[in-house]
Amino acid sequence: MLKIGVFGAGHLGRIHIQQWKEVPGIELTGFYDPDDTKAAAVAEEFGVERYTEIDKLIEATEALDIVSTTITHYEIAKKCLLAGKHIFIEKPLAQSLDEAQQLVQLVKEANVKCQVGHVERYNPAYLALEEHELQPMFIEAHRLAQFNPRGTDVSVILDLMIHDIDIVMHLVKSPVRRISASGVSVVSESADIANARIEFDNGCVANLTSSRISIKKMRKMRLFQRDAYIGIDFLEKKTEVIRLKAEGMEKGMFDFPIEVPGGEQKTISIQMPEIQQLNSIRMELEEFSKAVLEDKPVRVSVYDGYQAMDVAHQILKKMSLHNELHNV
Repeated sequence: MLKIGVFGAGHLGRIHIQQWKEVPGIELTGFYDPDDTKAAAVAEEFGVERYTEIDKLIEATEALDIVSTTITHYEIAKKCLLAGKHIFIEKPLAQSLDEAQQLVQLVKEANVKCQVGHVERYNPAYLALEEHELQPMFIEAHRLAQFNPRGTDVSVILDLMIHDIDIVMHLVKSPVRRISASGVSVVSESADIANARIEFDNGCVANLTSSRISIKKMRKMRLFQRDAYIGIDFLEKKTEVIRLKAEGMEKGMFDFPIEVPGGEQKTISIQMPEIQQLNSIRMELEEFSKAVLEDKPVRVSVYDGYQAMDVAHQILKKMSLHNELHNV
């Protein structure tokens, strides 16, 4: 039985507490949140003990789930790691790149499991592509959300785009060569709409657009590679793969012939990979607990979290330079 403690009882923290109560092999020891009203409500609703001291919760557990505000991530994670505890930490990994870098080193020194909460890695639409060979040369992503005051303490890059940055870095696996970006603040103090173009050493280009003041929600990514077009709808949980049919390839949902220059007949195959019905947050928490209990690698490592933050901060710098140049 793994003893788990949770830091943060806000919107996401509450969801994590609810999910932890249903994960097999877990004893939810308690949670910490400095807000008395919020903490009292969560303690009563879920029947979980509320701790009023950070160190006491760390002492009482073997692994900690850090779902508190981003600004607190570093100090809480540092305390946990120095105590030799395993940690699950929500994205973004830390408030600053320097803090994130220090956490990477602390995890290494503590020799513990650390997973970062980039939950889109567990989206059923993305998981449906695990058996497909993905080598994209152009990626286009749109992540649009309706305005919500929660999360506006950071720019739309660290709030929304970082999900797509993590997916892109996971897919491309090549050093970043060049980044260009622009963005504007509309209703908050930081950028609410942004676009970034990331060029990689292997020739791949990713074009990412994020907005948190849209009328309609959208979370789509399109991958273009030599032999296929892949569409991923993270919101609707749908995936499609369109490719030129090769000999021996299974029949797709739709196959139709085309005539290419020279008169040769080829077949375009449209495949709709099976989508598993699952709870992404539940799955990432279960995988983290199994990684601890069975000494397995985590799906999203602390370095993955740092890498996403590194690219995000490069985008923020480019965006700032662009705005200064154009007096935005």
